[in-house]
Parts: sequence; C-alpha cells; structure tokens
Amino acid sequence: MITKALLAKLKAKPGKEEDVEVFLKSALPLVQAESGTIHWFAIQFEPGTYGIFDTFETETARITHLSGEVAKALMAKAPDLFAVAPDIVILDVFAQK
Repeated sequence: MITKALLAKLKAKPGKEEDVEVFLKSALPLVQAESGTIHWFAIQFEPGTYGIFDTFETETARITHLSGEVAKALMAKAPDLFAVAPDIVILDVFAQK
C-alpha cells in the first residue's frame, strides 16, 4: 500500500523551460530502475512551473529515492535550470484509489 509521497515544485529560469522539460523526460529511465518508486510523474503546473510527484510504499523507499540518481541530477542541474531551489515537500498518503 502506498503510504509515502514527494512533491517537488520547480520554477524554470526564463528561457530554460524547454531544457527543464528535456531534463524531466530524461529522468524517466533512472526512476524506472528504482524498484521502490511506485509512481513518478513529471508535471506542469503553469508555464515555467513544473513538478515531480512520486509515491512509495515505505519510508525506506522514499529515502532511497531522495538519495538516488534523479535527486543527484536534479541538484546538479538546479543552478542552471531553476530560478529558485527546488521546493521538495514530504507527504504522507492516507487514502488512495
């Protein structure tokens, strides 16, 4: 059962929107290799504002993801791609369908 989640909000630097989208699409194979990440969505809230939403069954899986390859790449690219540091919110899931 999914009990844990993350939401990262990402604000692209002006002119970097396409680069952010390319980066997020390129992260998919890295996440697919993570057995503990149940769902992973790259989303757009509005022009220039993106997000990543992921779900996990355990806290261990969430911690593993936060120290994994996508997180490393996100932090490495952050100064070039984002106007502000990624805003990462740790969530608990208490109902789902």
